[in-house]
Amino acid sequence: MAMAARKGRTTASPHTSITTTAWPGSLDGWLSWIPLPKWALITVAVAGAILLLLFLICIVKCCCRKKKPKKKERIGLCAVSNSTTTSLVQPEMEDLEQGVEQKRRGKLQYSLEYNFRKQELKVGVKQAVELKAMDSGGTSDPYVIVYITSDVKKRYETKVYRKTLNPIFNESFTFQIPQAEVSESTLVMQIYDFNRFAKHDIIGEVRLPLASVDLQHVIEQWSDLAAASKVEEEHLGEICFSLRYVPSTGKLTVLILEAKQLKRMDSDGLSDPFVKVHLILNRKKWKKKKTSVKKNTLSPYFNEMFVFEVPFSQIQNVDVVISVWDHDKVTKNEPIGKLFLGCRATGNQLRHWSDMLSNPRRPLAQWHILQPPEVVDKALGLKSHLKLPLHSR
Repeated sequence: MAMAARKGRTTASPHTSITTTAWPGSLDGWLSWIPLPKWALITVAVAGAILLLLFLICIVKCCCRKKKPKKKERIGLCAVSNSTTTSLVQPEMEDLEQGVEQKRRGKLQYSLEYNFRKQELKVGVKQAVELKAMDSGGTSDPYVIVYITSDVKKRYETKVYRKTLNPIFNESFTFQIPQAEVSESTLVMQIYDFNRFAKHDIIGEVRLPLASVDLQHVIEQWSDLAAASKVEEEHLGEICFSLRYVPSTGKLTVLILEAKQLKRMDSDGLSDPFVKVHLILNRKKWKKKKTSVKKNTLSPYFNEMFVFEVPFSQIQNVDVVISVWDHDKVTKNEPIGKLFLGCRATGNQLRHWSDMLSNPRRPLAQWHILQPPEVVDKALGLKSHLKLPLHSR
């Protein structure tokens, strides 16, 4: 047994491999527990290092990209002190939107001819193209209002053209304007979208300072429509009423419905409005009726109906004058605004009258913009304030 023990303790030869147990806390100890060959472990380690390096590079690039715009922005703001230059470098979104809106309004063709001997300016409204669609169906019902800023109370209207974005007007209007006032005046041509039961929306306008025009020659040109100017004449208000005519009985029915946005006539900022309805026959006052007074309001509701007997033989010679007044117990009643309808009318008033005659027995309601009383009186050209020897039944 001693011999066996001695043999067991025999020292191995130098060529014999000796297996030793590694210290548990060392790297080799941890690696010995992973069931993979060493070359595989090295490959995984290298791949992980490469991925980590790429991840760090991406983070650095992202940080640099975020910082560069801030640096450029700081430089731009410090270097640019002029507001005009700034707007050229980076225009406001509002300006861009206005530019797009401007292109969508369309163009207007017109002509100008000034007669120096008669001191008259003849304005020809030719046609419009590519107008902005204002109705839900993708069309508009355009018409043109023409006036001169030196006399805003005198204005003309073209006919209304239904459902078109390229109307052909071919209408001309004459303004009396002294040569001395030409250079200080501006010609305004506004295109509106007609709406029977609501306010008419403006599509665009052309404002032409006459001082910039050579009136020695006849001018015919196109201009882009611009957004409507905020500087406008005093707004007198609007009124809605319906007309109905029955030829067989000769009954003309005028239903005064309501008014809105009337001019303030009283010191408290309100008015006491009522409406007068006059019938003019052959330029002489004939019949009249009036509504009740509505106290302290700028948007009165009347819903009052008046029936006049007008023979069919006289309907072409009759003008219906609608006027809104402010009632005053102490002083005289003051007119707020007027308008008239008939075969001598123009624009929306003529359209309403024509529609009534074309649709007998059918009531037709429409909103109208009130005009200055003196303008309407001048257009009517009344001969006398005496009534004709005709009596309403």
